[in-house]
Amino acid sequence: MQNISILSQTSPYIRKETSTKRMMFDVLIALTPVVFFSIYRFGLDALARILVSLIIFVGVEALYFLSVTRVDGYNFKDKIKNKFKKYSINNFSAPAVSAVIYAMLLPNQLHLYVVVMGALFGAAIGKMIFGGLGMNIFNPAAAGRVFIALAFTTFFTGSYGFIDAAAGATALSTSFPEVLNSYSLIDLLVGNIPGSMGEINSLAILFGLAYLLIRKSADYRPVLSGLLIFTALATVAGFILHPTLVFEYVIFQLLSGGLLFGLTFMITDPATSPITRPGRWWFGLIVGSLVFFIRSFGSLPEGVAFALLFGNLMVPLLDYPMWANNRFTKKFYISFSLVFVALVALTFVILGGYAI
Repeated sequence: MQNISILSQTSPYIRKETSTKRMMFDVLIALTPVVFFSIYRFGLDALARILVSLIIFVGVEALYFLSVTRVDGYNFKDKIKNKFKKYSINNFSAPAVSAVIYAMLLPNQLHLYVVVMGALFGAAIGKMIFGGLGMNIFNPAAAGRVFIALAFTTFFTGSYGFIDAAAGATALSTSFPEVLNSYSLIDLLVGNIPGSMGEINSLAILFGLAYLLIRKSADYRPVLSGLLIFTALATVAGFILHPTLVFEYVIFQLLSGGLLFGLTFMITDPATSPITRPGRWWFGLIVGSLVFFIRSFGSLPEGVAFALLFGNLMVPLLDYPMWANNRFTKKFYISFSLVFVALVALTFVILGGYAI
């Protein structure tokens, strides 16, 4: 196949040995404003859930590393010592990133043992079962969050602090435009709303996104693609459902829930995203459109983690060597545009826009 070289190696696909370490620490730095705000807003509740997540994710990674790494040694103690010599900073920073992201996806009052169960699932089943660092096909944080959302659904009731009795547990769980009676668009921007710890302060998330893009530790393509398709679909829905409040509706959809957080810290994960540039545009399109459809037509008010995991499933298909190409061809532009327009048209029809 022309225009692309296929190398046999594990993800993330970065040329320099130091790049993975730098990228992981860049993500941790980008998460800092979100983490600080969550601790400021929720206090020890946030700190406890972050620390528990860190212990589980880093601990599972260390145990897996010690169990599968083969080294020479005269005795058990000597072998353990030699194994730790091979334990790199990447074996700490990568699970630390997953742990913080996972914690930021949780409500601040979720029972700690539920936090532990989700972290164990995300680390062990979402990552280690596939071979560890760079081998996983699913985002570990999303896997853990979806697992506890399905297995411990009732525990999420009452787990969100600072709830407005009229508005509900999260801004997205309240009907539009009634939610505007409880929260302004400024509230959505600065985090003066209930919700998961890391998703409510859009301003802090945008600071993190800007840092990652400036440092080139995140690819803008899936972010922009997901943002464009979601905005387009939300705009169509706004014109049909709330013709006098289109701008407010679109901004509300963009700034509430976990969309911005997912596009900033999760869809950009190099280990679980496509390796080609066109593939990353498709990846963003898949995730962004699914988030909108789950929000609008599903039984859940939010669907970022579900959409991301489905997008992860599509990555092997997007990277299939028979059609994977790192160059933007005429075929890509035509097919991408047609699918984009088809999704917009589908939304228009489903919402009854033809009757306007």
